[in-house]
Amino acid sequence: MIKAVFFDLYGTLARFQPPREEVQARACEPFGFKVAKDGLVQGYAVADEWMAKTNASPLPLPKMNREQRAGFFAEYERLVLFGTGINVDLQTASQVWAAVRKIPYGLALFDDVLPTMDRLKWTGQILATLSNITEDIQALSHRLGLAPYMDFAITSWEVGKGKPHAPIFLAALERAGVPASEALMVGDSYSSDVQGARGVGIRPLLLDREGIITDIDDCTKIRALPEVMDHL
Repeated sequence: MIKAVFFDLYGTLARFQPPREEVQARACEPFGFKVAKDGLVQGYAVADEWMAKTNASPLPLPKMNREQRAGFFAEYERLVLFGTGINVDLQTASQVWAAVRKIPYGLALFDDVLPTMDRLKWTGQILATLSNITEDIQALSHRLGLAPYMDFAITSWEVGKGKPHAPIFLAALERAGVPASEALMVGDSYSSDVQGARGVGIRPLLLDREGIITDIDDCTKIRALPEVMDHL
């Protein structure tokens, strides 16, 4: 029986507001690039998975210097654009990324988050957020309205290593006071959330909101957060 449910934050519980596809489209206009939402969704999926693999490497983003981070995000943007059929060099990609960064945006919860949290709380689950973000997750949880539902939140900054490395998952199990067999990890990244959870014995659920993850069939996939209730 599951007694604790751990959640990834970005892409699982929260999204950019305005949506990053809209931000990207606006940033591309001065360059004459016409980008379609479906292509951007595909491009971001590839770029996000590359980011997850980078954060699992010996040189994750938080350890990069300014030049290395600039190079990383140039490639990240190149992958996003390639998803729309636009193939640019890294210099152009860097310029587009700079334009993206100039457009203000924040974070907002997906519509199905709070109703699902209400149901999970009613069943007595211990709930927690596990994230690789470097900002104050407690303050962010309050701004998003997650704080009343989450028993705790842990970031990679606190434990020294992010997902998919074991410390953040082990810290969550310790704070929840449950063995790995009684915990569930819900996230949208195969590399970070699924493989990381499996590495310590936690059962993962891969959240594929857009229905675009077609090359992975070795884990349980869900399309919306309320489906978590079916796996307790």
